[in-house]
Amino acid sequence: MRKSIPSEADNTFVVTRGLDKCIFAYPINEWDEKYKKSFESLNQFDPMNRQFLRRMLECSEDVVLDGQQRMTLPKELLEFAGIDGKVTLIGMLDHIEFWNPDTYEEYINNCEDSYESIAEKVMRVNI
Repeated sequence: MRKSIPSEADNTFVVTRGLDKCIFAYPINEWDEKYKKSFESLNQFDPMNRQFLRRMLECSEDVVLDGQQRMTLPKELLEFAGIDGKVTLIGMLDHIEFWNPDTYEEYINNCEDSYESIAEKVMRVNI
């Protein structure tokens, strides 16, 4: 994992509430270049946009990796995700997801379609 983290990330991540009861961790450069700009462009007079931003950002925090490349996640986020010991890490395209292993297993088991079926549908629409 260390080699895949861009050096310009400066060992700093933005951690925040994720979707499906997980925690998202973005390298700070990804957050600033993509998400911060997207969030700033949202119409803040729209109540749904305000609610989304508040919920997403209320527990966002910058976290710096320690000397052994470890990250300490804020207590509020750990409680949100139900993480109290073991954790499942999922490397996404531009961020890392932290899951309670039981929650992740339940999420996968509740997916209606197989991986192959999902891949076919997603790739058919997006290619």
